[in-house]
Amino acid sequence: MNIKAVLLAAGESSRFWPLSEGRHKSTIKVAGIPIVLWTIKSLMKAGINDFVVVQSPKRDVESCLKSYDINASIEFVIQPEPKGMGDAVERAREFVDDYFLVLNPNHADAHELVRPMLSVLKKKSPELVLLGKETQEPWNYGVFELDEGGNPTGIVEKPEKGKEPSNIRVMGIYLLSSKFFDYHEKASKHHYSYEEALDAMLKKERAELILTDKRTTSLKYPWHIFDFVRHVLDLWFEKSYIGENAEISEKAVLKGKVIVENGAKIMENAVVKGPVYIGRNALIGTGALVREYTTIESCVMVGANAEITRSVFLDGVHVHSGFFGDTILGENTKVGAGTIFANVRLDRETVKVEVKGKKIDSGRKKLGGIVGGDTAIGINCSIMPGKLIGNNAFIGPASVVDRNVPSNTKYFTKFEKVIEDEQD
Repeated sequence: MNIKAVLLAAGESSRFWPLSEGRHKSTIKVAGIPIVLWTIKSLMKAGINDFVVVQSPKRDVESCLKSYDINASIEFVIQPEPKGMGDAVERAREFVDDYFLVLNPNHADAHELVRPMLSVLKKKSPELVLLGKETQEPWNYGVFELDEGGNPTGIVEKPEKGKEPSNIRVMGIYLLSSKFFDYHEKASKHHYSYEEALDAMLKKERAELILTDKRTTSLKYPWHIFDFVRHVLDLWFEKSYIGENAEISEKAVLKGKVIVENGAKIMENAVVKGPVYIGRNALIGTGALVREYTTIESCVMVGANAEITRSVFLDGVHVHSGFFGDTILGENTKVGAGTIFANVRLDRETVKVEVKGKKIDSGRKKLGGIVGGDTAIGINCSIMPGKLIGNNAFIGPASVVDRNVPSNTKYFTKFEKVIEDEQD
């Protein structure tokens, strides 16, 4: 049975700003390759070798993946407008013959989740195999209706509190037969046609439910990249690795699992505490401290005495001395000496982030700034926790960033200069 995986990568990713500006979020690199490619590699580990990638007219996912040598069959289709999941899946119909997986391209752990689904399909041949997980807050999710045997018979989206049909939430990975398209044809043509068709199919066809207790990743907001980094470093790198052309000073200290790619340099008295990934031709300066679950991509320069913890630096980032806590810096961003990315509120409460004009609780007690690409930040700046700075922005020296900064913007903190005569 040839099962194809349909990866949904056509959305606008607007809640992922500033990292998603001009591209789909799945094209962002983590530990050397894009998020979507980690998903493909993981599915290949589960025995899936045929893929259909649904993308936007920008074709950015296609362009991204064609830069890599992938030993798999990948078809690319266009969703002209973001009309919902059902419309996206329908675009892949001509490439689907029998059973197919539907999922978003943000699962570095897909092999762990999909293998038991494939096993059930092989043993019982149902029309649907779905993934679920117990939750204490079923009113916040789509949850399954279950029969007496625990088999799914329907889905209720965000049920009223106290009236939930179960406490098993939908996990967003679906193994469907091609009969799904017949049900989708009959569904109303609206943004939630996928959910309507799936619910109708569950009410008439035999389905199996796989429960998981694994912590899966979501990429709804940019800080969710930190969870993805953990999955990659924990699942995909079993031990330390030092590239042939990497240069590591005898006075540098590497502890734990540290991956150092070809051409990277780690200078005197630098300390790297893994798990950490350091990309090709990156430089870790004298006396720098790089701590757990940090990924440093290719051609990044980390200056002397900088401290970095649980952060993501994309290709070409240059930083001098300073503190970078739970921070993400986009490609080619430059940060001057002495700049601090604070990651903890004074009251120690969870960090709130303004996203599309609304305050969102990140759920994280430690969250620094998130900066787009090609931005310049001057010396001695203070970036408050959870602030978003856009692409191609300019932050003046000694500025305090206590609000989001749009792309293509100059931001300065204005100071008053006072000169007084010396008193006797």
